[in-house]
Amino acid sequence: MVTYSLKKSYRLKDLKEVNFNDLWGDHGVFTTMWIFNKPPKILFFKKHIENLIKSIKIYKISNVSIKTDILRLIRKNLNKKKNYNHLLRVALNKKTLSISLRKRVKPKLNFNLKLVNLKRDKPEYKNLKYKAILKHLSKLDNSKSDIGLCSNKKIYETGTSNLLFVKDNKVYSPINKFYKGITYNFFRKKIKKIINKDIFVNSIKQYDEIILIGSGKGVTSVKTINQINWKRKSLKFYKLCLKHYLAAIKNSPNYN
Repeated sequence: MVTYSLKKSYRLKDLKEVNFNDLWGDHGVFTTMWIFNKPPKILFFKKHIENLIKSIKIYKISNVSIKTDILRLIRKNLNKKKNYNHLLRVALNKKTLSISLRKRVKPKLNFNLKLVNLKRDKPEYKNLKYKAILKHLSKLDNSKSDIGLCSNKKIYETGTSNLLFVKDNKVYSPINKFYKGITYNFFRKKIKKIINKDIFVNSIKQYDEIILIGSGKGVTSVKTINQINWKRKSLKFYKLCLKHYLAAIKNSPNYN
């Protein structure tokens, strides 16, 4: 069960506050951002909002003032005097906009990936059809575990993050049928070449490193996949990714 430090819902037509609804399972979209420090910073904030607006238009939720309304409600619910280390979630369907905050949990180095036969609905978009995933995640300690979403004998992403696979100093990512998140796109610019290929479950043992990247997990090195007896062979690429990520954190502007 998620513990919220803030949870608010607003009626889109007039921005009047209504009873909180997390909107999971609805026809709609969301984005999750890391907010940290005092005064607060939101990592990749502009990119998150731009991506959210694109998804809103695809799901036909948009109105003329939607971006202004989102920014207004975020501003209304943040306290510039508070020291944050939270995940800020903004979710919308055609009638409601919901904002919530929960503590961000730092992943540990003994991180395990649990493979499940599950695929997100319309995975190319950050939509709200997440109930099956949340059911699995609720059984895990998210500081040291996540689920790897597998379908047709291939792995695509996790319940919270994108995946990078490393073998012989080359970096691989699934071809398609997964959501390319803001953190994923950040690393596409930092890494000289990410090779897109199908990652078959029975080929995972070939890889030296598996890295989770996303707003919640940041940069996380997988230590084990117990079901297939996979164990991490190196931390080399993880350390390189972490260096880029820490630089982005340092250079992130204050939220205003």
